[in-house]
Amino acid sequence: MDKNFLRKWAIENRTKYIDSEKLVQALKNSEIYKISKNIMIFYPLKSEVNLLSLLEDKTKNFYLPRVSKDNLSCCPYICGDDLCLSRYNVYEPLTPECNKNIIDLVVVPALCCDINNYRLGYGGGFYDRFLKDFSGKKVVCLPKALIVKTVYPDEYDVPVDLVITECNC
Repeated sequence: MDKNFLRKWAIENRTKYIDSEKLVQALKNSEIYKISKNIMIFYPLKSEVNLLSLLEDKTKNFYLPRVSKDNLSCCPYICGDDLCLSRYNVYEPLTPECNKNIIDLVVVPALCCDINNYRLGYGGGFYDRFLKDFSGKKVVCLPKALIVKTVYPDEYDVPVDLVITECNC
C-alpha cells in the first residue's frame, strides 16, 4: 500500500463516512476551538467536510486559503464576501492576504489521517509548506473511519496537533 492507493481509497469511501454537522459540532466543543479567535478553514471540495457553518459564529474571525503559484496564503473572510474559482476548482477569497502569524488555529483538509496525526492531502504540498513554520494550532476534522495506521509520511509532511472525529462530540 502507498500514498496513491490511500488517496484513491479515501476519495472513493469518504462520502459514506463524512457527517459534516457532527464534525463541526465536535470541533466547536473542543478546547482548541474555544480558545481560538482567528481561525482558518477551507472551502470544501466535493465530498470534503463542510465547515462553512462555522462562519455563523460571530465571536471568531475566519480566514480562507488562497493559492498563488506554489504557496498558500490566508485571507480574511466574512460570510457573503466575493469568492472566485481557482485553477484547482476551489473557491478562494478576493480579499488581500494577511500575515499567517495572526492565525490561532488552522483546520486543515485531509483525505485521511494516521494514528500519528499525519494527514494525507491531494499531493500538492501546499498545506505542508504553509504549516512548516506556522506557530498556531493545526487540526483535522475527519470521521474515525478515515483514520488509518499510516499515511506513509515523508520528510516534508507536517503532522497536525489534533485529529477531531465524530467521537469527540
